[in-house]
Amino acid sequence: MVTAGGLTENMITLKIDGTAPLSAQSVKALAALCDETEDRPTPAVVAVHVTGAPEDGWTSGLDVALVTKWERTLRRLERLPAPTLAVARGDCGGAALDAFLATDFRIAAPDTRLLVVSDTAATWPGMAAFRLVQQAGAARVRRAVLLGLPIDAAEALALGIADDVADDPDAVLAATAERVTGLNGKELAIRRQLLFDATSTGFEDAIGPHLAACDRALRRATAEEPS
Repeated sequence: MVTAGGLTENMITLKIDGTAPLSAQSVKALAALCDETEDRPTPAVVAVHVTGAPEDGWTSGLDVALVTKWERTLRRLERLPAPTLAVARGDCGGAALDAFLATDFRIAAPDTRLLVVSDTAATWPGMAAFRLVQQAGAARVRRAVLLGLPIDAAEALALGIADDVADDPDAVLAATAERVTGLNGKELAIRRQLLFDATSTGFEDAIGPHLAACDRALRRATAEEPS
């Protein structure tokens, strides 16, 4: 289940319960967060709180159309023109893991375990597996992706999947939000895309977008100089 947490000052929050089956309401709630973030006239910080993993039989009633909508909405979250933060607690699988991996900065409580949950035959082949491999490398997440073995908080930190493990994750969230508040959302989205592309793009193909981003930054700096 995905539920809106509201807007506190400049922070838009969302809570995702991974124990609940994926539903049209889940997609709608996440899409609403993306809409709110994209439509805001002033910069915002997005905070996603995730916990829970689905039990056996969780794929009953799912169809590929719903899964496709969910994955596309996660991609919107991943590309938002705003800093995105996540806090994980306890076991996190299904929708909870999906959202955690699609954010920029990730904080885990010490009891966090990231789970690629199984369907009736093997681990779920959704894009969480793709993101784990992209972010940590195939060899280091092979057992999690193929066998469903949990990644605990300490391992997630060592793999770079989590950025911090804290007894008081909300305090770290607040400090991180303060640090990223005021970042230019559009510019952040460009840097994020350059980061994504660097894992699969050669130098000759990458230099054009990087130079274009440099040119954009220089033009902005010149425009902001006092006359």
